[in-house]
Amino acid sequence: MEIIRDKEFVNQYHFDARNKEWEKENGVPTTKIKVDFQLLERSQEKNTTTLVNILRFMIVLEHHVISGAFSQRVQLVDRLVQEPSEFTAEEKHTLVEPLLDILKRMTYDVTEIAFDAPGVNLEF
Repeated sequence: MEIIRDKEFVNQYHFDARNKEWEKENGVPTTKIKVDFQLLERSQEKNTTTLVNILRFMIVLEHHVISGAFSQRVQLVDRLVQEPSEFTAEEKHTLVEPLLDILKRMTYDVTEIAFDAPGVNLEF
C-alpha cells in the first residue's frame, strides 16, 4: 500500500498529576489507546482514497496521566476504500505508526525532564 502522508499534527498532549482523592470517589483511570480513521475523499479518477488518522490516548503512570490526540492526513495511492473496516490489522498499524512514534518520543522526553531520570519507554 503506497501512502502519501502529510505532517503529523499534535492536537493535544497533557501531562497531569494524578489526583488520588478524586480517584477514590470517581474511579481510577485506565490506559486506553483508540484509533479512528475518517474518510475524506475517494477519487475513482485518480484511484486514491484520502483519510485522516486520529490517535486518542490516555496513558496511566504511577503518579501522572498522559492524554491527548494526534492526527495525520494520508492519501492511499491505487486504493479505493469504502469503509475503514476494510483495513487489516497490519494496515491499520502501518497507517497509525507515525502517530505512535510521536507518542513514544514525546512521552520519553517529557517524563525524562519531569522526573529528572531516564524517560518512560512506551511499548506498542
